[in-house]
Amino acid sequence: MNTVFLNGEFINREEAKVAIEDRGYQFGDGIYEVIRVYSGKTFTMKEHMERLYQSADKMKLTIPYELDELTGVIHELIKANSIQDGSVYLQVTRGVAPRQHNFPSSEIKGSVVAYANEVPRPLQQMQDGVTAKLVEDIRWLRCDIKSLNLLGNLLAKEEAVSEGHYEAILHRGDTVTEGSASNAFIIKNDEIVTHPATNLILNGITRRVIQDICKRNGMSFQEKSFSVDEVLDADELFIASTTSEVMPVVKIDDKEIGNGKPGSVTKKLQELFEERINKG
Repeated sequence: MNTVFLNGEFINREEAKVAIEDRGYQFGDGIYEVIRVYSGKTFTMKEHMERLYQSADKMKLTIPYELDELTGVIHELIKANSIQDGSVYLQVTRGVAPRQHNFPSSEIKGSVVAYANEVPRPLQQMQDGVTAKLVEDIRWLRCDIKSLNLLGNLLAKEEAVSEGHYEAILHRGDTVTEGSASNAFIIKNDEIVTHPATNLILNGITRRVIQDICKRNGMSFQEKSFSVDEVLDADELFIASTTSEVMPVVKIDDKEIGNGKPGSVTKKLQELFEERINKG
């Protein structure tokens, strides 16, 4: 697992260096995606790549490669690093230019970095469930862009993890938005509810897969706002992301959710998600 992609070249990881005036380093002026690999094959890569280019458009950032070229890069990294169950990280910044807040000349070419790692599936945690902490959402108002500006997410995650939790569940006032690195879902009377795909959340790829699974299997799925009190009163609570998959949350702060164990609806979603993985 030593081969990485850096600005058009496949090189050894130890040789990969970025410039000190790269705008991703100085401003967080860039975007990224994390693509899951199961049994050596990518999962939902098309959706991830489309979202990468959508994020770029929203930031007025030009990706210096066509979509099919970057797709080829990802496949090459998986092969070169013999990845079986893992992920590929892909990042694009606005490039290297003298430090100034306004965008550099359009002649400046964006920087592209990608690498692959083995990442085990969190199978035991998905079986047992995890705990979470409620944290005020202090992030900027364009969470729909998968940008490198993650300080708000990091502060929330660190607060939760430092107290022994798996994830932070974010809320703006009384309205729950999402997790620090995941989307959040409550289940009440067999109805699955998650925050609408607005600028206040990232429309997660796993979120979209779950929505499609529900549609195909006659499960109630609603996009609507819900409150902190509704989370605490939920029958079930789970989070979802590329690396966490469908992860039951059995306790939030000091409050058990339901009976304190992964619920039947969440377990059903896990089974259906597993079937989707196996289909490739």
